[in-house]
Amino acid sequence: MSSNSHDTHAPSKRVKHESPLNHYLSYIISILLTMLAFAVVLYGDLDRSFILIFIVTLALVQAIIQLFFWMHAKERGHLFPLIFLAGGAFVALTGVITAVYWMWW
Repeated sequence: MSSNSHDTHAPSKRVKHESPLNHYLSYIISILLTMLAFAVVLYGDLDRSFILIFIVTLALVQAIIQLFFWMHAKERGHLFPLIFLAGGAFVALTGVITAVYWMWW
């Protein structure tokens, strides 16, 4: 046996956890965006196309907030899930555009 003793365990890296403040903030923002969407619909005097575009925009903003804060997409090592999410979004968008084109033209 050799007298050299090799340490097989690498020094543990400390994982930096987010503070709960980020989760509270993203939750409050999500609630406010939802309330804003309900308020726009309840107001009712706005143009229907504006309401639709506004609600879809709010939904996209809320999805991005939830993706980055709740699903931790901003952390390292999440490249492949983001690639697959983008691929799924591309397929879904292509399907929606195809269905709309097929029905209206």
